[in-house]
Amino acid sequence: MNSTVNKRYFGTDGIRGRVGEKPITPEDMLHLGWATGKALALHPGGEVLIGKDTRESGYMMESALESGLSAAGMGVVLTGPLPTPAVAFLTRTSDAAAGIMISASHNPYHDNGVKFFSSDGQKLSDELEFKIETLLAKNQTVESGALGKARRHTRAADDYVDYCLEQVGADLDLKDFTIVLDCAHGAAYEVGPKLLNKLGAEVVLAGALPDGKNINDECGSVHPQHISELVKKHNADLGIALDGDADRVVLADASGKIVDGDGILYVLGVYGQRNLRVADGIVGTVMSNLGLELACQERGIAFERSSVGDRHVLEKMYANSWTLGGEASGHIIQLDKSTTGDGLLTAISVLEVMHSTGRTLAELVSSMQIYPQSMINVPINGSVSAAIVLGDETVINAVREVESVLDCNGRVVLRPSGTEPVIRVMVEGVDAEQVETLVEQLRMAVVSSSAKH
Repeated sequence: MNSTVNKRYFGTDGIRGRVGEKPITPEDMLHLGWATGKALALHPGGEVLIGKDTRESGYMMESALESGLSAAGMGVVLTGPLPTPAVAFLTRTSDAAAGIMISASHNPYHDNGVKFFSSDGQKLSDELEFKIETLLAKNQTVESGALGKARRHTRAADDYVDYCLEQVGADLDLKDFTIVLDCAHGAAYEVGPKLLNKLGAEVVLAGALPDGKNINDECGSVHPQHISELVKKHNADLGIALDGDADRVVLADASGKIVDGDGILYVLGVYGQRNLRVADGIVGTVMSNLGLELACQERGIAFERSSVGDRHVLEKMYANSWTLGGEASGHIIQLDKSTTGDGLLTAISVLEVMHSTGRTLAELVSSMQIYPQSMINVPINGSVSAAIVLGDETVINAVREVESVLDCNGRVVLRPSGTEPVIRVMVEGVDAEQVETLVEQLRMAVVSSSAKH
């Protein structure tokens, strides 16, 4: 089990897992629980809600966090396996002082980490994160009479399902829909089918037998070819593929063609425009397909890009007072419904559009042209900063040359990874073969620059 620590202890999405970093220990989680409890001292006698996905390491992390919080005098509410958005929802609709989700999202089972939510279901403020960080080096226990207690939230799953049902029209009836649901052997393996069954759908269930190690393993949104094959095999109307903590989703139409977050944003944006549920525009990221931006322009929907990461998407959404945004990965945020990305809620929102319009998913996205796009990770010398590589004259000239070849009919994005020594290189254009050639051209420039330094 591994954890990553970015420039600060917290990354853009909490403390996250990946191979190659210092392993998380029970002591780390104990200290983190205690520091979090002390940082929340303004809520004496309060409780922290803890959810998790299905990774085997979640048991250890849950117990250690529980002990640390208790030692700091905070109560604990344990939900068991539950999607990340469900933890955010339960945190903001209860008296919890904060929420913690134990998950490494779409990563393999041997990674794990934690995501934090404030009492209103939002990301923690920078001030609170810094306060927790400063307390991590300290560790002491309150007197026995002030220790926190732990309890189980026995209705957590049912409350979340009811909440999702409240977000769609009461007339949504999916009895004529056959849906393949791939839960990635993750957090939604119980609530996912329960939600769709309540809506009347015939559900073909996949990825719903977690064993602690098979989460995201050749299934779910990380491996969409699986849902594509299942949709064709079962002649289904729609395929829904979630990631390990169910805050992301990709869809498959009746032919098995994958519709990612860009297509989902387009469907929800056009429907929202017609039904006055999207204020003024949509926030994508620098990685969103050019086809989404152009399709929004044609429909008179404003479109802006943020840096990659849901925190950056949210910041721009709030700045513009818009309610819809997300990433091509399928992390879609509907602020009129939730405070965070929610794979299941996104899926039933699309189903509501299909039901109300009588159109298939393929028909709904048919007017959006997807431009050929290629992205690769180019390793760089670990002792050289990405900024130096990207600022090198070789790379700058290569980017200029590629942009000249594209001639306003495509885009180039080079950005450093926040967690590993690689440069992510993306080229988008009209011609797929040309895109691949140009990506290789940029890769060679990055490699040359890295070797030089």
